Amino acid sequence: MFLLNSLFVSGFATSPVLQDSTHISDSTSNLTISQVLIEKGADLQERAEEKFIMIFEKSPVFIVILYIVIIYSILALIILTITILFKRSVLKKKTEIKEELDEKYQILLMDYLFNIENGDSVFKEINRIASDKFKRQILINQLIELSVNVQGEMKENIKALYLNMGLKKDSLKKAYSKKWHENVKGFRELAFMNIREANDKIYSCLNSHNDILRMEAQISLVRLSDDNPYSFLDHLEKPLALWEQITLHELVIQHKLNTPDFSQWFKSENLSIVIFSLQMVSWFKQKEALEGIVSLAHHEDDNVRNQAIRVCGELELDESLETLKEIFSGENYKNKLDILVAFSKVPNDEYLEFLNEALDKEEDVQLQISATKAMENLGEAGISRLIKLMKSKTEFKNYQIIIRHVLDGRIY
Repeated sequence: MFLLNSLFVSGFATSPVLQDSTHISDSTSNLTISQVLIEKGADLQERAEEKFIMIFEKSPVFIVILYIVIIYSILALIILTITILFKRSVLKKKTEIKEELDEKYQILLMDYLFNIENGDSVFKEINRIASDKFKRQILINQLIELSVNVQGEMKENIKALYLNMGLKKDSLKKAYSKKWHENVKGFRELAFMNIREANDKIYSCLNSHNDILRMEAQISLVRLSDDNPYSFLDHLEKPLALWEQITLHELVIQHKLNTPDFSQWFKSENLSIVIFSLQMVSWFKQKEALEGIVSLAHHEDDNVRNQAIRVCGELELDESLETLKEIFSGENYKNKLDILVAFSKVPNDEYLEFLNEALDKEEDVQLQISATKAMENLGEAGISRLIKLMKSKTEFKNYQIIIRHVLDGRIY
């Protein structure tokens, strides 16, 4: 528009109308000066518009694109700002409602559980308040939190309220949802209420690619099991991560669940389950699994063999020493070290020569230290042999210095 006005003013200033206005003939007297000016001005404006269009059409394409991008960005920013403000407002409102309902539910639930006479009226009041999905979810959370801290009849009363309120349908709907975070909520709620109608869905998530969903499925099945909380291991194909192993172990300890015979999974094709089972055998002192532990010392996987060797030492399985002696020479460095540590934990004079040979042939300092310590733990026989080796003058051995330090306690 600025360009149009400039062109118009420029054309008007140089217009011949002003120059020749004094020479207008009498034949054109019927036209006033103002009419002439208007006609000339309209003509100049039309020419200016055509010139502006030509300039715009010849502009680079990226300038047009830039205008579009700027307009789009401004609109997007406005929409985003409005959306954020709206969501913040909704979230704030929900938080306020939740805090208010938490307090109401707590009072009503205490009244429902401890004041039997008012049970019906309290139930109706709770049912009236829990009028939509959001408020029902707050009630479910309160029931779960309360069930964790009670046992016996009171726990059964909480479950009865959960069922009578029809909350099981809410949990089942979440368990079978296509959204994984909804599945997690549903699994947890059903597990706390000991409802097994969605066990098929939970089992199907045992091998999910989603770590959180897989872990929640495992925890739920542990809670939903009567006799064997680890029965889900029969169906697990994914590797059992270390953090999952720790969580499952703490769950059994915390809730004092039945402890199965972990040797039943020694032949699992899932090596992480085999290693986990060995760890649990050690933790729960299941020495009756001796035969299976010893057999795993011959396993083709290095990590399985290593765990079996460590368990032999941790459980002080004297019967395993012969097998450990046999496999020692063919083992890798880590397993050799753990074998010598196992011999240190299970002193047996019969293996003095084996330990002496390991001390003499192994060149690694850590292996020599472990062999020396194992010999020392044999008592008088081992210490006498070490002193003899230390004072031997026939040929100097580097382990003589190690023996000297082990015997005077400078290393341990």
